[in-house]
Amino acid sequence: MKFYRLDLLTLLISLFILNSCKNQDIIGLGVINSNQVNGSLIDTATIVVNTVPEDSVQTNALGHSALSYFKDPVFGTTESNLAMDLNLPGLGSYALPVGTITVDSALLVIKYARNSFYGDSLTSRYKANVYQLKERVLSQLYYNTKTWSVDKSTLLGSKSFVARTSDSVKIINPVANGPDTLVKLSPQLRIPISTAFINKIIYNAPADQLKSNLVFKNNVKGLYVTLDQNQTGPGGTVMFALDSAASIQIYYKHSDGTVIDTGVLALPSVTHAIEIKHTRSAAVQTELANTTTGRKTFYIQGLGGLRTKISFPYIKNIIKTIGGDVVINRAELVVTPMPGSTVPFAPLPKLSLYRLDLAKQRQYVQDASPADARSFGQTILGGFYDKQQQQYHFVITAYIQDLMTGKSQDYGTYLGASVLTQQPTIAPTAELDGRTLAVGFDTASPYRIKLNLFYTKVVK
Repeated sequence: MKFYRLDLLTLLISLFILNSCKNQDIIGLGVINSNQVNGSLIDTATIVVNTVPEDSVQTNALGHSALSYFKDPVFGTTESNLAMDLNLPGLGSYALPVGTITVDSALLVIKYARNSFYGDSLTSRYKANVYQLKERVLSQLYYNTKTWSVDKSTLLGSKSFVARTSDSVKIINPVANGPDTLVKLSPQLRIPISTAFINKIIYNAPADQLKSNLVFKNNVKGLYVTLDQNQTGPGGTVMFALDSAASIQIYYKHSDGTVIDTGVLALPSVTHAIEIKHTRSAAVQTELANTTTGRKTFYIQGLGGLRTKISFPYIKNIIKTIGGDVVINRAELVVTPMPGSTVPFAPLPKLSLYRLDLAKQRQYVQDASPADARSFGQTILGGFYDKQQQQYHFVITAYIQDLMTGKSQDYGTYLGASVLTQQPTIAPTAELDGRTLAVGFDTASPYRIKLNLFYTKVVK
């Protein structure tokens, strides 16, 4: 009976407590009008956008080197050519074998970079032409402002191909003192090179030219690879991985009087750069000529092409308009490509967003900066193209809060092309091609660039 009475008492107390709750859907403390906190959205902040040229970009020692001739109907024509050095085997002196050497063939072999094509792969046919440089490719910095001196009087080699950058190739590999074998190689472009050129620089060359790799490079200079501009179709851009495997492979027969054998000699290419040329369309030239007023469209282009400057001229007035203290819960920049502009050429898979400091140097916005305590990690910034929504989104809450309060000054905020990595990038790059035509601040368009501000007004 003792335990029974305790259980009954507990049940009665519980009933009184539950009965006192007037609304069981409300959890937490009550809110009165004097301390109520409301969340609101503003998506009409004025954004001024202007298309401007990209900064100069480094074009040597790249992981992805572009070979391009792309006639974009909207942006204009882009051309990118390869400048490659040529070295003796082993990068040192080379002694010719004793006996008779007969060159059967020679191939310039350059590997495709993975997932490395942009443009038209269906109707366009490409032809790569190889010439000799008139100047060496040195181990120094080169930029897209560099124009290479080329001897175009003699075509050293050419190859017609289609853009199948994921297809492996099979070749017959000669084996010294053994049967030749069939091998499967990674995707690559193999351009036949004139045997007369090979004999000139190796087998019929002056003896001093083969005793020193430096003398060899000073005499031979290097190779220049370009796409034939008489191609069919709009063309495109192919990226190559010009690593240590890039070389001229010489297939030869060697006879020492009693035995005839076959072999392969490789002349490696170690140092390389690209040459980039942009010929703007009339529409792009119009945008570049107007940087004083906001525009209804803007252009972003890879290969050191175009970027867009954005600004929020009235951002500080939002506090005055709302009144009281304002806390930005989330600020999201939304960029939408122009309807119809994503076919047949896809928009850039990722955009970069960065700011300039007082010295006009590129810096991360606060939301992506490891030095800012408000950053949630660099991957939160965003910038990836969402194929379902057909938009780019950037979370720039801390940056906008600082601009509104005057903690930071806007010395320049930019959108540009970015390599496809999880981490945000701010440096200009020549390692990708692609383009995005987007809607600027056009109040009549539902696709206009927007800054969505989710804020809390604190009433004291």
